[in-house]
Amino acid sequence: MADSKFDICNKAMVLVGANTISSFTQNTTESKVAGQLYETTLENLITRCRWRFASKQSQLSKNTTNPDARYESSYALPNDALVIHTVTVSDDVIKYDRYGQNLFTDTTSSDIVIADYTFQPSESDFPPYFKQTLVFELASLFAGAIARNDQLSELYHKRAIAQLAIAKGIDAQAQTTRRVDVDRFRNNRNRTALSNITAVAP
Repeated sequence: MADSKFDICNKAMVLVGANTISSFTQNTTESKVAGQLYETTLENLITRCRWRFASKQSQLSKNTTNPDARYESSYALPNDALVIHTVTVSDDVIKYDRYGQNLFTDTTSSDIVIADYTFQPSESDFPPYFKQTLVFELASLFAGAIARNDQLSELYHKRAIAQLAIAKGIDAQAQTTRRVDVDRFRNNRNRTALSNITAVAP
């Protein structure tokens, strides 16, 4: 069964010895603190790096009005776009500026503009490595705000940092491996062989 936001919060609550919650509107300290911290902590973590599981591509819709001065065209960004990573036309990366939910760039009316961006998936789509990082991040905050235990807060802060490094490594495996430069390895091998021949020559 997939975890909900409350399940994730409760895993962090258990780590710091706090009571679990079933909503963000309960009249308890745990519920109020979790309600104040969960969404901002999640968004901070999801936008901290370019997670592959939270990446999406979308064709942008051109706005009817064009921007002034520097750029020729304006496009509406998807509502779920948190961070824009690249914008391309025919697989070529192009220059752009983002202003709110609009993107300004130099394109023609016939260009198909594609944005590669970070969005926030639902909790049910979080991979385990990301979910564990989020739990440690929340535990660090809950330890200070609820348990009033600075040492425990620091402990989970360090665990969150270590888990983040692990998570980034696992997530990066979802990226296409770069093509191996065979010629470079072949040339290195030939140079090594030539050196060996020279070394044994009379």
